Amino acid sequence: MGESAHALLSCFKYRDEVEVVLERVIVYAHMRRDEDNSNPLYQALYERAISLATEFSAVASFIVPEIVAIPDERLEAFLQEEPELAVYRQHLAQIVHEKAHIRSAEVEEILAQAYEATSGASNAYQMLNNADLTFPKIRDENGDEVELTKGRYTQFLESPNREVRKAAFEALYSSYASYKNTFGATYAAAVKRDIFYARVRRYPNALAASLSSDNIPVEVYDQLIETVNHNLPILHRYISLRKRLLGVDELHAYDLYVPLISDVQRKVPYEEAIQTILEAFAPLGEDYVAVVKEGIKSRWVDVYENRGKSSGAYSSGAYTTQPFILMNYQNTLDSVFTLAHEMGHSLHSYYTNLTQPYVYANYSLFVAEVASTANEALVTHYLLQRTEDKKLRSYLINNELEKFRGTLFRQTMFAEFEREAHRMAEAGEALTPDSLSNMYRGLNERYFGPEVVIDPQVELEWMRIPHFYRAFYVYQYATGISAATALSQQILKEGAPAVERYRAFLASGSSDYPTNLLKKAGVDITTPVPVQQAFDTFAEMLKELEELA
Repeated sequence: MGESAHALLSCFKYRDEVEVVLERVIVYAHMRRDEDNSNPLYQALYERAISLATEFSAVASFIVPEIVAIPDERLEAFLQEEPELAVYRQHLAQIVHEKAHIRSAEVEEILAQAYEATSGASNAYQMLNNADLTFPKIRDENGDEVELTKGRYTQFLESPNREVRKAAFEALYSSYASYKNTFGATYAAAVKRDIFYARVRRYPNALAASLSSDNIPVEVYDQLIETVNHNLPILHRYISLRKRLLGVDELHAYDLYVPLISDVQRKVPYEEAIQTILEAFAPLGEDYVAVVKEGIKSRWVDVYENRGKSSGAYSSGAYTTQPFILMNYQNTLDSVFTLAHEMGHSLHSYYTNLTQPYVYANYSLFVAEVASTANEALVTHYLLQRTEDKKLRSYLINNELEKFRGTLFRQTMFAEFEREAHRMAEAGEALTPDSLSNMYRGLNERYFGPEVVIDPQVELEWMRIPHFYRAFYVYQYATGISAATALSQQILKEGAPAVERYRAFLASGSSDYPTNLLKKAGVDITTPVPVQQAFDTFAEMLKELEELA
């Protein structure tokens, strides 16, 4: 590849052509598996797809080492000599940025071949958590015996009947407790995998390795945790209000999700959810709304819960396909926000794929949660603008406060758990179910404060979090909601100029480092300012809820 500009360009083009096909294969197998994790056919197809990806990575592993071996001045000469190479300038810059951590072609080939073997912990967790783990039956609000599922668990935690909430909470964690040693072993293996790759690539630690490719300073991660911890008193104030409004002597973990204004809670059919988000997205432009309409019509969304289907929600798809959304719609307002959230991901992918060449189509995880969370903010604004009813307004504000609690506070707590778990392992300390549970319990005590009773089951919650198997991912939810809050406020206040900046961001993919893309959109996330502004927004809403209450 260092022989000529033509050789370099030819290799990039051929690699991209193969990756486009490979991506379709992986996405297809992955989504078919997630339709029903108990179906052995699609389990096998997904394993075959991952094997293909591993094989491809191995045979393509020479590319990066050869590029970093090209002297900088020769690489620049290639760019000047071959106009078609210009599209790869940022891609080359990112590779050169990682130069100190690229190993020889032989070592890179071994690392690529090792991927499948080192993914065992994540695959085992996926099967245990989504296919093998079952939950007992409990009695619902009507006294009927029903089987507990992950989707129903969310509904039960929002039940006004405290006994139902408690029963669901205890039943769910009784199942996880039965497998605590297995969950402990899978997570410990996943952490060791992260450390292995970081050390082989000569990073100071796994956190630095995770942030390096996007050129994110470790200080961004650390200052997020520091800023959130500084603002914990405001969360404790909200928790105190929740306890008072619920009228309970003790506030437990199963009391943290029930709506405070329960008499305005209503079912939201899927068709109504669609109409709500279409009207809420109007500030983003008619063409944006038109794409959402077409997406719904073209069946982008796999809507309802089924046995064996993966829990939660996500947006997926390949460069050459439409976006696809998996969700488990439950006819609640929360599900409306989930639909808006995942549609934000899908539109981000849609505009990126429409605008960018394949090499920049997969936008960074650091900005992945911005478009989705901005959509949620627009839905909240839309609903609040259309009601003066104090109870409904209180309900909506409480829902927004819960979003901040679940994203800005809770995801940062997860981020702190990941940082500490990796630090322990890097220091040679054993990651056992007990050590992980004790650490998780301590975090809950600090984050939620003295008003919450930390039940024994709470310390098992780390077993339920699939994102922990994608190391140092969750902090981006917190930075994402901070950036999204700032951008959505700019869109609503400034109008067209802010929308133009935002739409350019949606179409940028990974054509620049993510912090630079956000700066162009109007937010400097390398400083603590956007995070603190998010807390200021939280405080304003909390004050209004206190006054309404």
